Amino acid sequence: MKRIVLWLMSTLTVLVLLFGYHTSTSSTASATGPRSSVQTPVTGGTGDSSSSASSSSAAPSSAAPSSAAAPSSTATAPSTVTGTVAQTRWGPVQVQLTVASGKIAHVAVIQYPNGNGRDEEINARALPILIQETLDDQSAQIDMVSGATVTSDGYLQSLQSALDQAGL
Repeated sequence: MKRIVLWLMSTLTVLVLLFGYHTSTSSTASATGPRSSVQTPVTGGTGDSSSSASSSSAAPSSAAPSSAAAPSSTATAPSTVTGTVAQTRWGPVQVQLTVASGKIAHVAVIQYPNGNGRDEEINARALPILIQETLDDQSAQIDMVSGATVTSDGYLQSLQSALDQAGL
């Protein structure tokens, strides 16, 4: 009887510790800045709001590639490519890329699951991470975000579709 009680208390302690552990405290703080730029294109819903929000948030990330490409600006003009909509269990995910001089200059997530507060919380943390990894790696070979597996999978599907359309 003593062993059963000890085993039960040990199991209960492990479960409390496991479910009480917050794994992403540092990424939550870093996601507060880009959070509004991710949600802005989706809130607009129309092409006009999305493109104006995309261009305003694209200025910092596209400034470096355009200044480096200034001498060879005759090569290619920036183009925008929209990936196919990836239907996930929690809702659609769609990625839009701006490509300049053969490189990804800006990434906008124009559709993502936001049907409830939990979806918004998860995606406010995950999407800036996915976007930054895409810009850093310049490919769809990026890591998924823990806790946002469904959104990450949809993001990668739509991203690969956009990259294929852009010829990258």
